[in-house]
Amino acid sequence: MLQRTESPPRVLIVHNAVTDDAPAAERDVLAQVDVVLRACKELGYSCETFACSSDLQPLIARITSAPPSVVFNLVEGLTGYDQLAWLIPALLETLHIPCTGTPAVPLNLSNDKLRTKQKLRLAGLPTPAWFTAEMLDDLKATSGFAPGQYILKAIGEHASLGLDDSAVVRVDSVASLSEQLQKQTARLGKPCFAEQFIAGREFNLSLLAKGTLPEVLPPAEIDFSQFPAGKPRIVGEAAKWDEGTFEFDHTPRKFDFPPSDAPLLEHLRSLSRSCWQVLELAGWARVDFRVDEQNRPWILEVNTNCCLSPDAGFAAAVEQGGYTLTSAIERIFASVLAPSSTRQSSGAQSPAQEVQLRTEPTTRDEAQVREIVSSTGLFRANEVDVAAELVRTRLRDGLASGYEFVFAEHDGDVLGYACYGLNTVTLASCDLYWIAVRPNLQGRGIGRQLLAEVEQRVAEAGGRQIYIETSHRADYAATRIFYERCGYALEGVIRDYYAPGDDRAIYVRRW
Repeated sequence: MLQRTESPPRVLIVHNAVTDDAPAAERDVLAQVDVVLRACKELGYSCETFACSSDLQPLIARITSAPPSVVFNLVEGLTGYDQLAWLIPALLETLHIPCTGTPAVPLNLSNDKLRTKQKLRLAGLPTPAWFTAEMLDDLKATSGFAPGQYILKAIGEHASLGLDDSAVVRVDSVASLSEQLQKQTARLGKPCFAEQFIAGREFNLSLLAKGTLPEVLPPAEIDFSQFPAGKPRIVGEAAKWDEGTFEFDHTPRKFDFPPSDAPLLEHLRSLSRSCWQVLELAGWARVDFRVDEQNRPWILEVNTNCCLSPDAGFAAAVEQGGYTLTSAIERIFASVLAPSSTRQSSGAQSPAQEVQLRTEPTTRDEAQVREIVSSTGLFRANEVDVAAELVRTRLRDGLASGYEFVFAEHDGDVLGYACYGLNTVTLASCDLYWIAVRPNLQGRGIGRQLLAEVEQRVAEAGGRQIYIETSHRADYAATRIFYERCGYALEGVIRDYYAPGDDRAIYVRRW
């Protein structure tokens, strides 16, 4: 339970107003309101609700007259547009009222599927190819088009708006796809795009806040086994909302997988965590994947503040993870109300400001380095062996080994470390060989502290640039983003360096 020393938090549940004749996709928010109300009652929180329209003045008046401790944000759209949902967290951030879920800027981005796909692709994460009407116009005189199946989607709407069998089209030319896209845009009355259709398996992975990193809940797969031959295997609008239809009754989710799926499921978990970090999500979310016939995963959608209804995928994943919806909602509250309590419950040793740095390795460090590097889940067994071997080499040969270390620790426990060395065949270059932080402590500034200490020591020794090499694989996206945020620029990529399809990315920072 959340640790509290004051009176229970005052919760205001804000949701979009729903008319009596609204479609099921819009009325569903009322079921989510009931879920949060029940959770607040079980947790002993005082709670009120507020139905929000595009006129934000009543909401402003309500909040400023009696400021709540926290707003649970369930606003999915305003005036019929999902892309306006970001206005609510933007308002609350301006008024300095804690708000659950993804903040305004990343929520704005995530509600635009094209901008989301662009950001994922820039981070090296796999997402199917796509075309807008404008892109297709530019392609008419080029050869950049691949005939085949495409799925036509609304750019800024969720809940599978307009997705039915007719949205999956097979085309053999740019002109044909352009015509189909125009028809879908006219039918929905909203801008649409065409995405390469990935035939294969479909997975949903739900994420729940746990400190500054999410917990990936048990993966679910959509079971299309009862679909007849030729019927597009998609979770369309009917499968989500139209009870009694074939699609609704024949798209169950399953959580049981054979051992042979273990590597794929771990890859999906890693990609989900990367999506969370790349898109700067918070609270809770769901990532939807397709896995093609070559067992390659593709990110279809990233659903921020996804549906909390008891019959939705997130609730099913929560249950499979051994939690209740109430305990999940408590975790969501804790991520904005009590970050210190969240850190303790996730196993953290201390916040970053309490970390001590040291540079002399001890005999205990070899085992701790091995444990830290292995726990990230990014390195092969031989790479873990190399990381441990460098500690042994330094203990045996001292500074003559060429390996220097910085350890971040608390009460004798190593939380993370960096290993670096001046390149003796250059005049003033340094190589950063390793930097790793325990997964449950990532995102708290420990990595930045380690890197800043390395940079200071390199500069004091006369170094003028630091080079870092890392994998360009999709599951290293968060690592590359960390380097870029610390001021490192991508200098080059060497194709297939580590293995086929595993490129080497080289980063540098100069001063």
